[in-house]
Amino acid sequence: MRQAFITDQFDSGNINVNSINGEHISLSIRKDNASDFYQWFHFRLEGHIGTHYQLSIDNCADAAYPGGWEAYHVCASYDRDNWFRIPSRYNSDTGQLMFTVELEQSGIYIAYFAPYSYERHLDLLAWAEADTRVTNEHLGQTLDGRAMQVLRISETPEPDHIVWMIARQHPGETMAEWFVEGFLDNLLDEDNPLATKLLQTTAFYVVPNMNPDGSVRGNLRTNAAGANLNREWLTPSTESSPEVFLVRNKMLETGGQIFLDIHGDEALPYNFVAGSEGTPNFSDKMSAQQEVFKAAFKAVSPDFQTKYGYPISKPGEADLRIATNWLGNEFKTLSFTLEMPFKDNADLPNPMSGWSPERSAKLGADILYPVTKTLDFIAHEN
Repeated sequence: MRQAFITDQFDSGNINVNSINGEHISLSIRKDNASDFYQWFHFRLEGHIGTHYQLSIDNCADAAYPGGWEAYHVCASYDRDNWFRIPSRYNSDTGQLMFTVELEQSGIYIAYFAPYSYERHLDLLAWAEADTRVTNEHLGQTLDGRAMQVLRISETPEPDHIVWMIARQHPGETMAEWFVEGFLDNLLDEDNPLATKLLQTTAFYVVPNMNPDGSVRGNLRTNAAGANLNREWLTPSTESSPEVFLVRNKMLETGGQIFLDIHGDEALPYNFVAGSEGTPNFSDKMSAQQEVFKAAFKAVSPDFQTKYGYPISKPGEADLRIATNWLGNEFKTLSFTLEMPFKDNADLPNPMSGWSPERSAKLGADILYPVTKTLDFIAHEN
């Protein structure tokens, strides 16, 4: 019988093979280039149909967020389109994540979360550009030579409001780009009256993938230089963080009323937002905007909640290197990091798929309502 085969030689692939002994396979996750971060994995297993392969990822204890392995189940797909969960068990004593794969076909893809490929990213941009309300502006290039682009979406050259959405500063958080895909699909739906009305007064600036180099390289958290982009917003540079440097300059040019940074969280099994409390310029006005946004989001989506989330920074102690904090402080307006789970939404669990690309996209579509309500509130404030 031919030995099982493991490969990660494709877009966003990441795994090291320690050993293959019959049906027992020992693996480890490769670190981000020029960085000690790691947690993202993505590989293909080839073997014999009907065989039960016992896999273990052996270096999980020293990953970026060891708490992310508790109650986590790996993602898998035979066709790279339909993703499901394989029951997994984390042994905190040995640092191993263990799971069994019974092959129904000769090969299966396994990942930390359903990947969002660079090819799909390019397809998303091309699809959006076909709409006459969309322009795709080239801002510059990454260290690996990939284009940094921002989509401007509006029906008016002189909008009353500007909304920014960026996603995937951390490349392994692929749910963020699935979210953007759902958001764009809803925003550009010509049969959606809410979107049609909104685009008559508002310009959206959308960067679906802030970190294309790290995405292709199979990194969890960093770019080609090993920089964590979400710690670069105070003093970005063309040498280490051109992605932030270019997008930040465009934001300074346009300004805005709402800034949204889309992410995924390894440990918390909930959807939530984190604001810019703790920044020097945070005000009662900004706090009121936050409450309007959160109430509207809860009203439209049962997948969103406000009970669980990150601790709020004390006044004056927020880290201004983080996008949400820098943006809120700079523009003195609503700025949120939105987090989705790698695991599942504990409030509405789905044992078959966990939190999924489809749920991420639906949440992205639903955010149009809280954006609308918040812009209405800001307009009446002024």
